[in-house]
Amino acid sequence: MRSSIPLAQAPAVPALALDTVWFQVAGTLCNLRCRHCFIACGPTNRAHDYMDRESVRGHLREAESLGVRDVYFTGGEPFLHRDLVGILDDALRIAPTSVLTNATLLTPALVRELAALRDASRYSLEMRVSLDGITPEQNDPIRGPGTFDDTLRGAQHLSDGGFLPIITVTQTWDDADDRRLREGFHALLRARGIERPRVKILPLFKIGREASRTRGYAPEELLTPAHMDGYDPWLLQCSTSRMVTSRGVYVCPILINVPSARMAETLGASLRPFPLAHGACHTCWATGATCRN
Repeated sequence: MRSSIPLAQAPAVPALALDTVWFQVAGTLCNLRCRHCFIACGPTNRAHDYMDRESVRGHLREAESLGVRDVYFTGGEPFLHRDLVGILDDALRIAPTSVLTNATLLTPALVRELAALRDASRYSLEMRVSLDGITPEQNDPIRGPGTFDDTLRGAQHLSDGGFLPIITVTQTWDDADDRRLREGFHALLRARGIERPRVKILPLFKIGREASRTRGYAPEELLTPAHMDGYDPWLLQCSTSRMVTSRGVYVCPILINVPSARMAETLGASLRPFPLAHGACHTCWATGATCRN
C-alpha cells in the first residue's frame, strides 16, 4: 500500500499564520514502546535527538516575533529531558504551554516544581497524559505491561498538584463503542480522585508501528485536489502550526519521519505552502484531527 503520492499531484495547504509551535524536545526517545506509535518512539530510537535548552530558546524567541499563541512539548517522553523544567520556564514567559507525557516518570516532587512554574506565570501550563484503555487489559497490550497503573499514578500526582490533566486516548476501538468508552474514561478518572476529568480522543494514524500492527494507508485514502475544493484550510492544523526538532522544522508533529515534511531550519523560512501528499494528511482532513488541546 502507498503511504504518499508524488508531491506535484497533491493539493497544497497554505501557511496562514503561526499560532502554534511544537517542540520534539526529547526527540524520538521514550521509556515506552507503544505498539501504535506513529513515529515509532522507544528507548533506543534516535531518529530525532534531545533539543538543548539554548536551541529551544532561540526558536522560542523567533516564535514570539512571529506571533505564536501557544507552545507544545512532546517526545518521545519529554520528562526524560533533564532540562525540561527550565525549558518550560522559558516557554511560559511568552505563551500558554502544554506538555504531552505518558506520566510514568512523574513524582510528587517533580509535580511540585511544575506547579511552582504554573503559579509564577501569567500563562497556563497544561499536562496531557496518554492512556489507551479503561482497564489494564485494554491499555497494557498497546502501551506495555504495568503502564495503566503507572500512568494513572502520575495523573493522580498531577491532580494532587492542582492540575487538571487532559487524558489523551487514541481510538483503537470501533466507532460504535465511542460513547461507552468516553463515559468509561470519565468514570475511571473520577474513581481515581480526578474530580474534573478531561478526555481527548485522537484518531489512529496508520504510519510508524501502527502500519505494522494493523495496516498502512490504501491508495483511496490519499488526498487529491478535489478533496480541497471548497475546503477551509484553516481547519487543518498545518496551516497554522509547525514542529521544531533537533533536525530542523517540520510541517507537523505527525510527519517528522518523512523527509519531504522537513520545511526549513527556522520557523520563518518554514511558513510556505505544504503538499498534502501523505496518508496521514487524509486522516486530519477526514476527522478534523488536531494535535492541539
